[in-house]
Amino acid sequence: MSGPLQGLKVVDLSRVLAGPLCARTLGDLGAEVIKVEPPRPDVSRFSFPFDDGMSGYYAQQNVGKRNVSIDLNVPGARELILKLCEDADIFVENFRAGTLKFFGLDYEALSRHNPRLIYVSISGYGQGGPWASRMAYAPTVQAETGFTHNTLRHYGDNLTRWRPDPLSHADVYAGLQATIGVLAAVQRRATTGRGQYIDVAMAAVMLAINERAHVDLAGVDTGAEPAVLGATDGAFWVGPGGERFLTPASLVSSLTFPQYLMAMRRVELASDPRFATAALRSQNYDALHEIIQTWMLTFRDMKALDAQLDESKIAMGEIRTTKELAETEWAAYWGAVHDVSNRHGGTYRLHGRPWRFSEDTLDPPGLPAFRGEHNAEVFAGLGMSAQEIHALKTAGMLVEHQRSSPVVPAPQTTQSADRASTAAAGVMAA
Repeated sequence: MSGPLQGLKVVDLSRVLAGPLCARTLGDLGAEVIKVEPPRPDVSRFSFPFDDGMSGYYAQQNVGKRNVSIDLNVPGARELILKLCEDADIFVENFRAGTLKFFGLDYEALSRHNPRLIYVSISGYGQGGPWASRMAYAPTVQAETGFTHNTLRHYGDNLTRWRPDPLSHADVYAGLQATIGVLAAVQRRATTGRGQYIDVAMAAVMLAINERAHVDLAGVDTGAEPAVLGATDGAFWVGPGGERFLTPASLVSSLTFPQYLMAMRRVELASDPRFATAALRSQNYDALHEIIQTWMLTFRDMKALDAQLDESKIAMGEIRTTKELAETEWAAYWGAVHDVSNRHGGTYRLHGRPWRFSEDTLDPPGLPAFRGEHNAEVFAGLGMSAQEIHALKTAGMLVEHQRSSPVVPAPQTTQSADRASTAAAGVMAA
């Protein structure tokens, strides 16, 4: 391993997105990551298309991690987690609040064995309080925290039917905020010599990343003026060669409308009765858009138009697919895309790293692992003999990849066994 976090060991007991993204980010930065997966695999392995226990979705969040598979329902299996954590620096989990305490794997239990351990839990609403036990996924947390309301309010009558955002913002931001918390705790440990517990609530994260929270919380009505200097009221255009692009500067806002006038050399439009105020510009939006669009089509190409817009501090961006971006000169320069083996003779195209360090070189992303692929390697590295590892496998504590299918196993007969099976399978909050 190489990178600024080289030498740190992460035990990743999470699945799907928020927790795995946190652990993968730490791994991308040089930490050693061991993913612990239950016998019923991480459900992300079954994201379409999938083949024999592997999918692009799973690979994207877990590439480069070593994988052990432990059945926590087998007596004694908890000891294997404790052994993994004896020399670990970081423990990542995103089960529903209280699940790991049932198995004796909460922070208090693990820190008794390893006081230097930094333990981060990611859940929908935190580990305590009135909503701690609620099931939570990104769309539901986004609905609860104003994100979805802002989206629906923004599009208003333009929506033919209400639809949630297609991306899991709450999961992704929670995973990244968890990473920030872990790095802060690593720094603190350098002073105190002790680890600590980090509780990350997706709902709190969505408030923290809401750039217009100050307006929403105050209940201020700004009328026709956009409340935020962001891209929420940007405009879409067609370029001289038929290119489709957008500009984030609002045509309606009194702060950004003059930028378009300067770019067009049409300052007289500021006194046009159709466009004199934000409210009037909103009412006559189509007419204003047509004037600017007609002007844009007079340029010989996008490069010339971009230069003119840039002069007036108006950014522009062509509307590309992710695949189209991967084929640009910029993507090649940055190393924005990696080809990673899909373990079946082909490749996945996955995103690259968002950082470049002047003093560190990051390793290639490695491979996505099958469930339990590194059972023997990891536990041999912890001092276990081949015979001991074989005995663990025979006892059903360690399990390995078999031909997988997204079939949910039948529930066990007792309430306690059902709770244990559900928890081990990973009914998570994020």
